[in-house]
Amino acid sequence: MHKSSNMRIPAVLMRGGTSRGPFILESDLPTDPKLRESVLLAIMGSPDTLQVNGIGGGNPLTSKVAIISPSQRPGVDVEYLFAQVAVDRPIVDMTPNCGNMLSAVGPFAIESGLLPAGSGQTTVRIFNRNTSKTIEAVVQTPDGNVTYGGDTEIDGVPGRAAPIKLTFLDANGSKTGSLFPTGCTVETIDDMPVTLIDYAMPMMIIQAAELGLIGTETPEELDANRPLFRKLEALRREAGRRMGLGDVSNAVVPKIGLMAVPVRADGTITSRYLVPHRTHRAHAVTGALCVAVAAATPGTIAHAVARLPAAGRPLIIEHPSGKIDVDLELDAAGEVRRASLIRTARRIFEGTVIVSMEEQTGDGEPQAHRA
Repeated sequence: MHKSSNMRIPAVLMRGGTSRGPFILESDLPTDPKLRESVLLAIMGSPDTLQVNGIGGGNPLTSKVAIISPSQRPGVDVEYLFAQVAVDRPIVDMTPNCGNMLSAVGPFAIESGLLPAGSGQTTVRIFNRNTSKTIEAVVQTPDGNVTYGGDTEIDGVPGRAAPIKLTFLDANGSKTGSLFPTGCTVETIDDMPVTLIDYAMPMMIIQAAELGLIGTETPEELDANRPLFRKLEALRREAGRRMGLGDVSNAVVPKIGLMAVPVRADGTITSRYLVPHRTHRAHAVTGALCVAVAAATPGTIAHAVARLPAAGRPLIIEHPSGKIDVDLELDAAGEVRRASLIRTARRIFEGTVIVSMEEQTGDGEPQAHRA
């Protein structure tokens, strides 16, 4: 016998950088992991290519969820758990971080009352549970209130908004525990030279030319090349195994970066970022940080095609929608101490997501269904 009831979950839909998704307080979600996963799939409308029965946008960049909670860790304000919800498969992947969504965590936390706003600007220290790393977000709070209006433009997002500075503290080995998990800056997989690197995001980096590409192809051109993606997926699965991530066939990490020489006069490197089964229309924040560190590190695939700027200048990562500037702070040994960049965010709407719950009175587990 079955009973149906509705679960009502408060949520705020926000744009963070070039991504978008609901921001939800952890206390408003089920504590049981399996039920929570079922609920997240229902909220987004997965699996369905249009996600027509949920609030997802039918694209990996708009099928993301940020789960936020206060923190009891010393020196940390809030905790952020990121969930990548697959569009056409019933999979919720909590292994990666998302730096674009991260840019909206600070504003959401302040407006949710998880910490007070300062005068002028507020620094929010965020612990990312996916990677066990801490990030500082500087949010504009004139008169003690979050403002989203400003003059900052980021490529891939129309219009202007208030700047949000993200600084990643000790992002080496975000998932693997080491910048180069295999101990090599370059190695081969099926005769393909690759760099396996983990700074803020585990990545497999390949020179576009090795795949017969120029490196400036559009996302549409790359996505239409399904044989390329099949080849890259085989390489990626082996890369995941070598990086200690196990079977990554149902995971979105490691991500894939295709590198080429820069086009812009002030550019550092051209990057096409795969997520991993489609091409990012712009570039992931964490991926940009990883590419920047790879470009700055001698011996890597990225370094071989990079044109590094003068000391003290940002590294410019070129992507299909423009560029991302990354500032790297090095220690005396030349290793990256921290990395910073600027993003923007927008609060789009707030309300309640309704999820239909089917309660089984027998031994079956409760299931969430899209309402």
